[in-house]
Formats: sequence, structure tokens, C-alpha cells
Amino acid sequence: MSTLDAALDGASVVVCCGSGGVGKTTTAAVIGIELARRGHRVVVVTIDPARRLADALGLPDGIGAEPQRIDLDAPGELWAMMLDTAVMFDRVVRANAADEEQADRIVQNRFFRNMVGALSGTQEYMASEALHQLHGDDRFDVVVVDTPPSRHALDFLEAPGVLARFLDHKVFRLLMLPTRRGLKVLNTAAQPILRAIGRVVGSDVLADAVAFFQAFTGMEAGFRERAASVMALLISPQTRYVLVAAPRHDTVAEAVWFADQLRARGIGVSAAVVNRAHPRFGSGTAAEAVERAAAEDDPRIAALWANLAELRTIAERERQAVAPLHDRLGRAPMVDVPLLAGDVHDRGGLAEIGTHLFKKARSVPTPGRR
Repeated sequence: MSTLDAALDGASVVVCCGSGGVGKTTTAAVIGIELARRGHRVVVVTIDPARRLADALGLPDGIGAEPQRIDLDAPGELWAMMLDTAVMFDRVVRANAADEEQADRIVQNRFFRNMVGALSGTQEYMASEALHQLHGDDRFDVVVVDTPPSRHALDFLEAPGVLARFLDHKVFRLLMLPTRRGLKVLNTAAQPILRAIGRVVGSDVLADAVAFFQAFTGMEAGFRERAASVMALLISPQTRYVLVAAPRHDTVAEAVWFADQLRARGIGVSAAVVNRAHPRFGSGTAAEAVERAAAEDDPRIAALWANLAELRTIAERERQAVAPLHDRLGRAPMVDVPLLAGDVHDRGGLAEIGTHLFKKARSVPTPGRR
């Protein structure tokens, strides 16, 4: 069986992509643990981590918006954080503002606060910003990103380019005009939209919006540079993409779609992980097990062969379901993680997954002093 070892060798960024509920976050955590075991300083960024994952990583208070060190008896280090869109947006503004006064004018603006909470694509853009910041943080060698579900993960990839294009758009330049003429044009062109927004966020939304964009003056160049840096990082050879799926047609179709989207952008898939796969139970086929059941005189043994036939049928159907993804991978490895007896809620569960993702059977490091 193929493993992820070669796929992750030399990586500085690992992006885990796939549908919701296929084990993406858990896979990201196990990859982080393995890289820490290899001596790297790793930070795992999750979008919406399950409570049981925080418990399994030894974080009883949950995963916060700041990187938290996880106590592992390993040569490297493992950190974890959850993306907080508002906190990250505030950081980005303060990093690009000329001074604290300009930053305060922006982050205290009502239009800004509503935009952070409601604007489509904000979370995906902030995920790319988090990746950029953490990649440049001297504390970490590798950043492992657990992205939103596949369709939104594409927004994650496109967000820096969308921002760059918006900064060059005539509407943005119009909003930046402090003159009365600019405000008049804005009123004429956008009033129906602004009236609709005003019913939700308040009648002063136009003034807040204009104040926000005028406070933004001088920060465009910094945002353009950051967007270009993030785009370069996303297509870098040191950035690896791991597709995660379950052996079902719907999740495989999502993974295939995303692989095609990556290829269209000149990005290759480094590996795929198929979670919760049924084992084959030997080298025979379901049809052979059916024949053995029919030929067996002892009803108890015949029942066992019939049961084996059912299990092999499930496994064969799953192989058929994942075949399109396998075809898209080329020489990249596909790793099966078998269906476990229960949910992953402790380090033992993470260790079991790790034995399938990587070459050697290993246990997850236990808490201890370094």
C-alpha cells in the first residue's frame, strides 16, 4: 500500500482538501503529528475542529485563535489553532495600516464589522492570510491547513486573486474618492443595492462604507503585495495538496472535481486519502466467496462464506467508487484508512490512523517533558 512519506518530503505547506465529514481535520492532525515526529516545527490550522479532536490532542479547553503548543514527546513541535475570521482580519489591517490610528478607524467602522461577519469569501480569504502569516512565522517550519469543504476550498485558492482584482477595479477606485463628485456617482450607481443592505445593517451604511474605504487609503499596495505572495505560495513546489475522501461516489466526485480545478491552475495533487474503507479480507473476490458458500455442506461454514461475500462486495463497490480519483492521481499515492470500530477521540485513535498513512507502525507521542 502506498503511503504519504514521499508526498510530504520537503513540504513547507500541506493543504488538506475534500468534502465535509470525510475526516479532513483528523487527517491534518495526524499529518502534523508525523511531521513533528520527524523533527519539524508544525502548526495545524483548522476551520471548524470537532470537540473530540481537541480532546485527542490534549487541549481540554478547545483549540483557540492563537497557535497553542501541544505537549508531545517528539523531536519536533506541534501547534494547533482555529481560524477566527474577525481576529485574522484585524491582524491583517493592523499589519498594513500606516499607524494605530488608521487601523482603529477601520476596525471600529460598522461597515467593516458587518463585512467581516457576512461577506461571502471572507473566511476563505482569511484562511489564505493565516497561511501567509504562519508560513512567515519563525516558530514554524511547516503549516498544515484544514480547508473548508471542496467548493469553498476553491474560494480559498482564488481569494488572493479576487482581492487583487478588486483593488484594481473601477468600483473600488470610485469608493476611494473623497470628493463630492465621487460620492454623487456612488449614490446614483449603487443606491438600490445600498438601500437593500441598509435594511439589514442600518440606514447609515453608505456613510460607514465611504468612511471605511477612505480610511483604507494608502493600504492598497500592501494588500496587493500580500495577495501576490499568497498566490505564489499556493503554487509553490513546497506546497502539497492532499485530497481526502470517503469511498462513496459523492465525496469521490468532489475530490475529482477539485483535482481537475487544481490541474487547471497548474497545481498537482500530491496524494489522496480514502477514509473509512472496508478491507478486502483476503485476495479472493466476492463471487468466489459466493461459490464457496453454495458448495459448503456445513451450514455454519456456509454462513461464514456468505458473510465474507457480503463484505467483499462492499469493498469491491468501494474500489469502483474511488477508481475515478485513482485515475486522476497519476503517480501520486492513494492511501486507504480502514473503517475503525469507533470515532477518533484519543491519541490511540490518531495513532491507529497514522499507522495506515505512514510506513511504520507507530504510536502517537504521549504527553511528557522534552
